[in-house]
Amino acid sequence: MPDGTTDVIGASDPGIKGVRITPLIRIPDERGQVMRMLRADDRYFERFGEIYFSMVYPGKIKAWHIHSVMTLNYALVTGRINLVLFDDREGSSTRGRIQELVLDESNYCLVTIPKGIWNGFKGLGLTPSIVANCATDPHDPNEIRRIDPFATDIPYDWALNK
Repeated sequence: MPDGTTDVIGASDPGIKGVRITPLIRIPDERGQVMRMLRADDRYFERFGEIYFSMVYPGKIKAWHIHSVMTLNYALVTGRINLVLFDDREGSSTRGRIQELVLDESNYCLVTIPKGIWNGFKGLGLTPSIVANCATDPHDPNEIRRIDPFATDIPYDWALNK
């Protein structure tokens, strides 16, 4: 997986090694729009495991979790979120780094999060937000680890940020 990021509104700099941010295509017409997320022939497509949608209410936090096998491919469908990533991988050149991304409908993109990166998000704004995840593997409760969003293991304070 290539390293680096592209510009996203609200993206903290520098990024975490292996996290990829890919601008996505919207095809609008007078009836609405098609929001493309991921195709099997995209150069960055790995494999298909499952797709699900996660709704988060304004001010609520869904964090922290980490996968030992699965790669995540997040795209914000509607709303506004603060997506926060933390690299705690042994041997990573970006270990200890936090990466924040404020995602909304003005910066439609795919955020690819490799295994081994802690992640979570907080709903911003006044309406619920919906995040789509096209994961590389079906959900397996044995390959995910979760900790409380306010645990001190991760140097991030949700109350002070965004």
